[in-house]
Amino acid sequence: MVYTVTFNPSLDYVVQVKNFRGDAVNRTTSEAVYAGGKGNNVAVVISNLGIKSRALGFRAGFTGAAMEQLLRDYGCDTDFIPLDEGMTRINVKVKAEEEFEINGQGPKIPEQKIEQLLEKTDSLGKEDVLVLSGSIPNTLPDDIYERIMRRLDGRGVRIAVDATQDLLLKVLKYHPFLIKPNNHELGEMFGVTLTSDEEIVTYAKKLQDMGAANVLVSMAGDGAILVDENGNVYKQLPAKGEVVNSVGAGDSMVAGFLAGCLTSGSYEQALRLGTAAGSATAFTSWLAGRDEIERLLNKI
Repeated sequence: MVYTVTFNPSLDYVVQVKNFRGDAVNRTTSEAVYAGGKGNNVAVVISNLGIKSRALGFRAGFTGAAMEQLLRDYGCDTDFIPLDEGMTRINVKVKAEEEFEINGQGPKIPEQKIEQLLEKTDSLGKEDVLVLSGSIPNTLPDDIYERIMRRLDGRGVRIAVDATQDLLLKVLKYHPFLIKPNNHELGEMFGVTLTSDEEIVTYAKKLQDMGAANVLVSMAGDGAILVDENGNVYKQLPAKGEVVNSVGAGDSMVAGFLAGCLTSGSYEQALRLGTAAGSATAFTSWLAGRDEIERLLNKI
């Protein structure tokens, strides 16, 4: 099973507005509510691709109950820890001529609830995949990724990490199965600007030297480069299409890559499926379904 952890999940309220103005009352032309958070996004797309997923994390208040129910409606198993105070945050995303986002803070998470989450990971074994993605709210210790990976070290769990610079670098000593920086984040880790595929490969291999098994570097419209644990290098260009959504494409790439690994056992095929999933989400209003992903897979 694929488990995901989202430390600060959300209800995402997504609205479409024509001719948005900051000094006027704006009327929406469409509205939707989704279960948000990077780990939740991975869980939904993995489920869409027919892989069993279980979303872990924390929920609070009526918004947390709604968020968890939406995930179940999408076909995900859930096992969120309820908090006694606060509420799961609401993120507002306005799609107009430009995109605007207002993200909530989220509830405080006491230490005993953190320990409950750690205990839930004790059941994971060598047949399982764990996805750790997204930022850590200021109510959690900044070493929470390390604490989880230390607890699972040596148990054969394949762990994928999609996080910002410092979070990512600190967990490499635990040899994650997959990390997914984008090309800009990869350069920032080493204080350089990467301008060619060759440079991207060079610095991806440096991350392998530091402990990562597979390094998947997303490059937006230029596709993705994978340096796998066997030393092979693959590049995949995306399918062509109109980008209408910037939320969840990277998470969809992670989900597609992991689904490809689990179903085909081929890193090359996993990269193709990951690229198709990321592109399909970018070309749709929210997270892509199986039909959209398979349609693009046949075009790349």
